Amino acid sequence: MENENVTSWTEFHLIGLSHLKSPTVFFVIVLFMSLIALTGNSLLLFLIQMDSSLHTPMYFFLSQLSCVDMGQILIVVPKMSVIFLTQRTTISLGGCVAQIFLTLTMGTSECFLLTVMSYDRYVAICRPLQYPILMRRTICLLMSVGIWSSSSLIIMVIAIYVQSLPYCRSNVIDHFVCEFPALMKLTCADTSGFEKVIYIDNVLIILLPILVIIFSYIAILVQILNMHSTEGRHKALGTCVSHLCVVSIFYGASILTYSTPVSSYSARKSMIYSICITVVPPMLNPFIYSLRNRDVIAALRKLLVRHPSY
Repeated sequence: MENENVTSWTEFHLIGLSHLKSPTVFFVIVLFMSLIALTGNSLLLFLIQMDSSLHTPMYFFLSQLSCVDMGQILIVVPKMSVIFLTQRTTISLGGCVAQIFLTLTMGTSECFLLTVMSYDRYVAICRPLQYPILMRRTICLLMSVGIWSSSSLIIMVIAIYVQSLPYCRSNVIDHFVCEFPALMKLTCADTSGFEKVIYIDNVLIILLPILVIIFSYIAILVQILNMHSTEGRHKALGTCVSHLCVVSIFYGASILTYSTPVSSYSARKSMIYSICITVVPPMLNPFIYSLRNRDVIAALRKLLVRHPSY
């Protein structure tokens, strides 16, 4: 009888920014980082599209990574900007679930993309003669479709479950974005069983890809150590170091953000982690791949020579 009288909220207030000591400074920093990230990734996409020497599997997946990075920012930062500039903190349950679905789908896609990119480096360095067959265009396209479809399906299960829950404890979310743990704190339903499902998802999305990446790079390191050419070693290490930097930044932020149980959720820490995973990797990735990658630098130089006005 008690449950029948419980009101389930269908609209929420995102109040995370109001709890910060300096929300203006925080907003300006996030906006500045977001603009750098969008500019860097757009330029990288443009270079990959315009330069035929970059039409390879490695850069195909790198362009997908840039799309994911820009998507992460465009899902989160515009809504945060509206809240900051207009003080309109409301968001519907449907909008909240949509934001959770999109952010988690992008994050899951990035996990799988980084795994496929490590496999690409493994094949290129350890099986160079088979590379044109194993990483031909058809297989790359199938991998891309598999990444996006599997990510969407995995997260759709979470989104449907979140949509079906009653939210009767409060309609105030202590965050600037709808985040799964923050929303779960507001439900009056028992979610202990579903938390186990989330841990299984974390294993599939985070742990298994990390293991694949580790084993790929162990094989790559062994192969590099057996190389007789110093130039070959430097070239192989160049692309691998860039990828490992990106993997370390992304997975470090992901583990901090998504491995924390709902029961021990902290709003302040969660907001810091959200920025770390939403804005920092997209801002750094283009620079990491550009500064340490001769092909990208050469493509940029060619563009500047052809179009000096740039």
